[in-house]
Amino acid sequence: MHEMHAAAAVALQVLPIGSREAWGWRGRTLSRPVATASGEGWLRLVSAPANTAGGKLWEGPQEAERLMPPAVPRPRLRERRTWTEAEHGYLAELYDRVTTPTITTHEPVLRAAPDLDETWWENLSGTLDAIAAVPSGRVAVRQEYLDRAMPEYLGIPVDTIVPAWTTAHGDMHWANLTSPTLIVLDWEGWGIAPAGYDAALLHAYSLLVPETAAQIRRRLDHILNTPAGRFAELVVITELLQTTTRGDNLDLEGALRARLSKVAGTYPSPGLGR
Repeated sequence: MHEMHAAAAVALQVLPIGSREAWGWRGRTLSRPVATASGEGWLRLVSAPANTAGGKLWEGPQEAERLMPPAVPRPRLRERRTWTEAEHGYLAELYDRVTTPTITTHEPVLRAAPDLDETWWENLSGTLDAIAAVPSGRVAVRQEYLDRAMPEYLGIPVDTIVPAWTTAHGDMHWANLTSPTLIVLDWEGWGIAPAGYDAALLHAYSLLVPETAAQIRRRLDHILNTPAGRFAELVVITELLQTTTRGDNLDLEGALRARLSKVAGTYPSPGLGR
């Protein structure tokens, strides 16, 4: 990865600066600050086996750059390159550098209440609304997955038919949000999802900090306190409970099940509303 990141820097005519490195999930990505002819940037390298390189995740940032409105704060993508070396495919993306820190650094789960002002919360609400309004043929969550996974991981009877679909960022957690100025990072997986999905995901990742979880429910009441929003919570709980079977998010499991018991009681039984 270091060698290929250096090759990407040469290809994009940038110079890595400083010693900071940011590694992504299981070493799949490597990012570093770089100097460019127009100021500092951020060079991100993605690696995948050659036979799986490309597709939705690789095209996400480019599609976000093309389709997301200015009202959605995000790092701007300046340039990209793709190539294959031996058995691996690589994607290099050059972004504007974001110097505002993320709210959490190495994980999506919130463990301490962040100090977020009124403007930040207003911007978050407006950003979620703006993302939801973007037309897209990309898919972040599939109905077929919900039909199978919701009964399996929730362990209760539930109507799995999505009541409403909107566009979602798809990975709205605290390591992808900055403060004090709101910027939304990581646009690989955005696409159509159950309405309210982003708000529900951020809320689920906040359950270990009840005051912040309550603040999200209050601030995003127009999204979460609806039948679609409650369904989105069930979707997110399904996904995160599935991750616990792989050994991830184990400390969230108790809070997720407690939230499930509350949400399930407010959502129609199977067959209603079909």
